[in-house]
Amino acid sequence: MITISETASDKIKEMLQAEEASNLFLRIGVKSGGCSGFSYGMGFDDTEKEDDTTMEIHGLKVVVDGDSAKYLYGVEIDFQDTGIGGGFTIQNPNAVASCGCGQSFRTKEEDAVLAQPCED
Repeated sequence: MITISETASDKIKEMLQAEEASNLFLRIGVKSGGCSGFSYGMGFDDTEKEDDTTMEIHGLKVVVDGDSAKYLYGVEIDFQDTGIGGGFTIQNPNAVASCGCGQSFRTKEEDAVLAQPCED
């Protein structure tokens, strides 16, 4: 469902080790908002929910909520070290449009809804 490069998973594991709690995992999700319609969310969590999908990628526990799963199918996450920083990159095959920063996107289904004429 989701691909995380070894570079990205190593960076995430490094960040997890810096946390106080030992039972944390990576939660990836999508929420409405952002300049293109949806925005990505990645963070650490310690509580699983009933509709979550759990994966293990490069020894890293990754959890996706049921509502986000359809938007994240096929997503590739990498980490780019640019020398003056770095950051995670997300390539989403479901996105037909995204903002310049790469943090929000729109899918074909939302594009079709936006293309509908307004009914007054």
